[in-house]
Amino acid sequence: MSVADAEVDVLIVGGGPVGLTARALLERWGVRVSLVEKHDELSPFPRSRLVNVRSMEIYRGLGLVGEITAGAFGPEYGRIRFRDTLHERDFATAAMVGINAPIPESPVTGVVSSQDRLEPTLLAAADTEMRFGAELVDLTEEADSVVAVLLDRRGGRETRVRARYVLAADGANSTVRQRLGIGTTGPGALAAVTTVVFDADLDGWCADQPAGVYFTAHGSFLPLYPEGGWAWLGPTPEDTERADWSGLVSRALGSDAGVRADVSRVQHWVMNAFVAERFRHGRILLAGDAAHAIPIVGGLGMNTGIADVHNLCWKLAGVLQGWAGPSLLDTYETERQPVAHRTLRQAVANSKLMFEAQSLRHEQLQTGGSAPARVELPWSDRYFAQLGLVLGVAYRSDAVLTDGSTPPEPSDPDPEPSDPDPEPSGTGTDYVPTAEAGHRMPHLWLTPDRSTLDAFGEWFTLLTPDPAAWEQQAAAPGVLHIERLPDEHAELCGLSPQGALLVRPDGHIGARWRDRAPSGTALHRALTTIGGSPRSGR
Repeated sequence: MSVADAEVDVLIVGGGPVGLTARALLERWGVRVSLVEKHDELSPFPRSRLVNVRSMEIYRGLGLVGEITAGAFGPEYGRIRFRDTLHERDFATAAMVGINAPIPESPVTGVVSSQDRLEPTLLAAADTEMRFGAELVDLTEEADSVVAVLLDRRGGRETRVRARYVLAADGANSTVRQRLGIGTTGPGALAAVTTVVFDADLDGWCADQPAGVYFTAHGSFLPLYPEGGWAWLGPTPEDTERADWSGLVSRALGSDAGVRADVSRVQHWVMNAFVAERFRHGRILLAGDAAHAIPIVGGLGMNTGIADVHNLCWKLAGVLQGWAGPSLLDTYETERQPVAHRTLRQAVANSKLMFEAQSLRHEQLQTGGSAPARVELPWSDRYFAQLGLVLGVAYRSDAVLTDGSTPPEPSDPDPEPSDPDPEPSGTGTDYVPTAEAGHRMPHLWLTPDRSTLDAFGEWFTLLTPDPAAWEQQAAAPGVLHIERLPDEHAELCGLSPQGALLVRPDGHIGARWRDRAPSGTALHRALTTIGGSPRSGR
């Protein structure tokens, strides 16, 4: 065994929203964590723009919703608008369902907020070690650990950290994924894009018609913060060294707009579209953009990564604390890789629909004469909500028992795109709440201000109309809380007065007994089966 300078349970590589969320979740579980980020500070660029309703549910569990909402735009910005240039009228518009107003399916509402506004909140949400300017340059897998070599980019000194597991959240160009030789599937690089951050007085054009993003024929415009600031996204020009960014943005605003953009930052990046062939390599696990790069249209990328680590962190904690077996970690890829493939297809479809709307407008303008004031969008108002994909994800793995005792057969991880109906039940645009095993537990009010989702945390939860009938089985592996489910909700969940739902720490239903347990050991056996033959993970 090689010598190391420090030892931790989990080494997180990458200090973006996914890595920072994992750090906060693992700290709640009492896991020793160190996070390393090769840059010297959090990213100053706005990047991701949408914290969707499912991510906000996860942040509700971490007690962060109030702070995130306070720094975000109001719900009236939960809308997209299409214009020929920014200062002209809309020719099409659509709401982002779950962002523009509360929805009955969740106790929270998503928000439009820039990534650089979100990350400091996530950084402050945990006290575990965070090392900036530390670049991972080598990884060695040993029998019961991983040794990472880190380079201090400021001082040039190398250190070695031994971790029980490594969580790689180091982006689409993941060093960890590349060092492991893990390939990707999907279209790959779609476009070279430039983000220009600028200031300009645009209130006269947008104050009465707010939006999270304005799509124009000359790039997209995004308000950055409630107090001001804008970003423009457009194709990267061939000669970036000589580009007049202020002039470029000003022309995109409209030749007769009379507004000069005051540019403060410019970033070039590549819009990627792929899913990693594997999410796990021994004791190293990929999450976020390292595991799947999702095109930005629809705001699915960052949020999918946040859901990744919400799925993974309780499993890591269970293995490290000894109440779950190492095989539980196999279910991470089984559950999340199919979600990544479906999300990628949704985002590519969103991109095509966006371009179709702009193409329809272009055709109108080419016909001569006065163009119609509106374009009929090629999707319904619910299309960009994707509530079925965001809230309706259903897992099929050894960590889900379809009849209280038996794991289901795994689903096809990547149906062919040519399949006329590639979306399995429970995904897509619409969301129908269900309490079937594998699904996210539906939001139901336990009290006027406490949701079923608030009952979940660093434990398994048994929801039942009759807690007394189940308390005799409470001596079970892992941490278990029993919560009374109001009688009016039992029928909605498909339960008799003696039935129960076993909900995993990530809020997904692990098992359902429609009636009383078939035996006095049913709960114990279910927890043992979901945990995967527990033994010490240390």
